[in-house]
Amino acid sequence: MSAGPIDPRLLRYASASRWFLLAGGVVGFLQTVTVVAAAWFATALIVGIIDGRSVAELAPEFVAFAVVVVARAVFIWLLDVLAVRGAARVKSQLRMRVVAAITKLGPAWLADRNSARVTTTVSQGLDALDGYFAKYLPQLILTAIATPVLLLVLLTQDVATAIIIIVTLPLIPLFMVLIGWATQAVQKKQWAALNRLATGFLDVVDGLSTLKIFGRQHRQVERIERVTEDYRSRTMAVLRISFVSGFVLELAGSLSVAVVAVSIGLRLVDGTLALTVGLFVLLLTPEAYLPLRQVGLQFHAAADGVAASEEVFGILDAAAVTAAATSGARVLSPGATLAVDGLGVRYGDRAVIDGLSVRFEPGVVTAIAGPSGAGKSSLVGAILGFVPSTGTVSYGDVALTPAEARELVAWSGQRPSLMAGTVAENIALGAPAVDERILREAMRLAAAELVDPWQVLGVNGAGLSGGQAQRVSLARAFYRAIARSCPVLILDEPSSALDAATEAELIQGLARFAATGVAVVVVSHRAALLDAADSVIELRPRVAVAL
Repeated sequence: MSAGPIDPRLLRYASASRWFLLAGGVVGFLQTVTVVAAAWFATALIVGIIDGRSVAELAPEFVAFAVVVVARAVFIWLLDVLAVRGAARVKSQLRMRVVAAITKLGPAWLADRNSARVTTTVSQGLDALDGYFAKYLPQLILTAIATPVLLLVLLTQDVATAIIIIVTLPLIPLFMVLIGWATQAVQKKQWAALNRLATGFLDVVDGLSTLKIFGRQHRQVERIERVTEDYRSRTMAVLRISFVSGFVLELAGSLSVAVVAVSIGLRLVDGTLALTVGLFVLLLTPEAYLPLRQVGLQFHAAADGVAASEEVFGILDAAAVTAAATSGARVLSPGATLAVDGLGVRYGDRAVIDGLSVRFEPGVVTAIAGPSGAGKSSLVGAILGFVPSTGTVSYGDVALTPAEARELVAWSGQRPSLMAGTVAENIALGAPAVDERILREAMRLAAAELVDPWQVLGVNGAGLSGGQAQRVSLARAFYRAIARSCPVLILDEPSSALDAATEAELIQGLARFAATGVAVVVVSHRAALLDAADSVIELRPRVAVAL
C-alpha cells in the first residue's frame, strides 16, 4: 500500500475498512482520554501520599484511578476485537472482488499470468492482511488521534516539555522511513521468493507423472529445497531488520524521554515547576512517544500484507479498467445473428485459425466439425474471449467485447466442472436461488430427467457417472440460457460421454430449444449430431468451408 499509510484503493474496494476506521477512531479517542485520566489520577495519588493525606481521603482518587485503568483495558480489548473482525470482513470482501475480477478479465488475461502467483496472492497474500489490520492499522489510528491530543494536553500544562517533545518526536518517523526503505526492499524479495516457491512446486506437481516416467523426479527435490532455503533466508533477513528497527525506535524514544525527565528534574529542584504538574507531565511523556514507536514496530507485521495488497489492487484496477471500457449499456436487438469476421488464432508461431468468417443464425442448430487440431475449441474460446485472437465478433450490427460476448452466450465445455453440493445447485450455479420450473425444463432439454436434482455431490461432482456429469453440465448451460434469455447457446462436445439413446434425446432437446429463436452452436465429432444439425461448418487447419 504505497500510496500513503493507508492506500485509498483499500477504502474503495473494501467498504468494511471504512467502518473499521470510523469505529477505530472513536475507540482510539476514548482510549486516549483514559490515558490522560490515568496519568492525572496517578499524579493525584502520589502527590497526596507525599502530602501526608490519609487512605480515606485518597479513596475517591484511588477508585477513579481503578475505574480508568479498567476502562483503558476495555478499550484496548475493544480495538483488538474491531481489528480482528475488520480484517475478516475486509479479506472476505477483497477475496470475492478478486475472484469476480479474475472472472471478468477472463481466461485470456489469466493465461498471460502465472497461475501459482495469482493463487498465492488470493490465498496467502490476503491472509497476510491479518497483521495489517490486527496490529498496524489500529496502532496507526491510535497514533493519529493520541499524539495530537497528548501534545495539546502537554502544551496546556508545561510548554517547555511540549517543545522538547515536538522537537524530538520527528526523529522517530525519520528512523521509520529509513528502516522502511530497507524493509520494503527485503520484503519484496521475500514475496518474490514465495511466488517462486509456489510456482516451482506447482510445476513439479503438474509434471510429476512425466518426471516419474523418465526417472527425473528426484532432481526436482534439490530445486525445491534450494528455493525453500532462499525463502527461509529472506524471511530471516526480514526478522533481523524487525529486531534492529525495534531496538532503534526504543533507543530513540528512551533518549527523548530521558531528556524530558532531566529537564523536569532540574526545574523541580530550582522550584520553577510544581510537583503536580511535573509528575503529570512526566507520566504523559512516554505515552506521547509510544504510539509512534509502535507504528514503526508493527509496520513489519503488516509488511507481507502490504506487499501482497499491491498485486491484489493491481488485479482489481485491471478489472475496473475493463469494466469502464464496457460500461456503456448497449441495447442489442433480440433475434440477431452472431457473426465472426476475419478471426485469427495463433499459439506461438502456429496459426490454428486464419481469416475465418462464419454466421450463427437464430433458430438454427449449427454444428462445427473437423479433425482434432483444426481449431474447433479455439473458435469457441475466441468468441468467448478465452483465447487471444484477431478479428471481430459481433451480434447484429454491434461489435462485441469479450465481456459482452460472455453475457450473451450460455456455454458448456468439454469437461464438466462440478462442485460439492446438490445437482440443482450445480445447474443453477451463479443464480441467487434455484428456480424449479427452469431447473426441470433445463434438465429435460439436457436429457437429464432421470438424475435426482437434490442428490448431494462430493468434490468435483463425485457421485455421478461420466454421462450424468456431462448432462448436468449441459443442463447448467440450458438453465443460464433460459434464466438470462441468452440468444446464443454453445456446447463443446456435448455427447462425447453419452450413449446413442441419450444422445438422441439431447438432439431433440437442442432442436426444441433452437425453435424458440436461440442460435445453437454445437462442436462435435459425433455423426448423429452432425446429421441432425441444420448447418455444418467444417474446419480444417487455416481453412473454413461452410456446407
